[in-house]
Amino acid sequence: MDFRIFTEPQQGASYDDLLRVARSAEDAGYDAFFRSDHYLKMGDVSGEPGPTDAWITLAGLARDTSTIRLGTLVTAGTFRLPGPLAIAVAQVDQMSGGRVELGLGSGWYADEHTAYGIPFPSLAERFERLEELLQIAHQMWRGDESPYQGRHYQLVRPLNSPNSVQRPHPPILIGGSGERKTLRLVARYADACNLFDVPGSRFRDDIGHKLDVLREHCAREGRDFAAIEKTITSNVDFGEDPKTGAAALLAHLRELAAAGVDHALVSPRRAWDEATFEAVAAILPEVHAIEPGRG
Repeated sequence: MDFRIFTEPQQGASYDDLLRVARSAEDAGYDAFFRSDHYLKMGDVSGEPGPTDAWITLAGLARDTSTIRLGTLVTAGTFRLPGPLAIAVAQVDQMSGGRVELGLGSGWYADEHTAYGIPFPSLAERFERLEELLQIAHQMWRGDESPYQGRHYQLVRPLNSPNSVQRPHPPILIGGSGERKTLRLVARYADACNLFDVPGSRFRDDIGHKLDVLREHCAREGRDFAAIEKTITSNVDFGEDPKTGAAALLAHLRELAAAGVDHALVSPRRAWDEATFEAVAAILPEVHAIEPGRG
């Protein structure tokens, strides 16, 4: 199982803060560094400075790190036009030497859109736009410059050159557990899904069900279910003793692997600190030895 770090906006908005966490993770042997893509701290429209732009900072991390994979969890389909986003992802992939993953979602934080004047259409339209974004990204990354005619987007010449390092394209992860729309889009367009593992919520109990739904969508789409990586986001409270918290996390990761999860993206309740980094680094060999489906 891969162990990936996920940083929430509250854990430091400056680039230097993000770089410190990413380099520490790389040095410790973590597999990937994912950051949220938000312009405001979630639930906060008070005017307090929000986090830096996700794709600008990932471009910096692409040059200031060397081995760790980089991605978003997740970029809202409402934030950027599909063509420019596909170009930006391909460019950051070039800058990193092929280490980027594009995490996508339909967009959900209405106050954030209102704060910056970003259109926030109905849920149905957001999913329509997300699907067109996925179609456009796939077309551009395979080098097809022919016109694209969708309901919401029309592109006359979607040129993307030079292209991404990763072929046929940077991996696409779609976040969310909606059974009718989100998981269908995963089966049709994505390389990975991302489910939620929130203590005290229903998500911890229905991971198996969600994966069964994804399997059904894959069958209808003619897609190999095994080819899709199953990732999960866990918000972890390491408590006062990070070593004890890390041991509990290891046991839980084995449970998740037994349910069919390939990769875990972990975000602590408090900011990553040296003690937590060291405690988690100590269990990484055991985490990497976990086999999905077996624990």
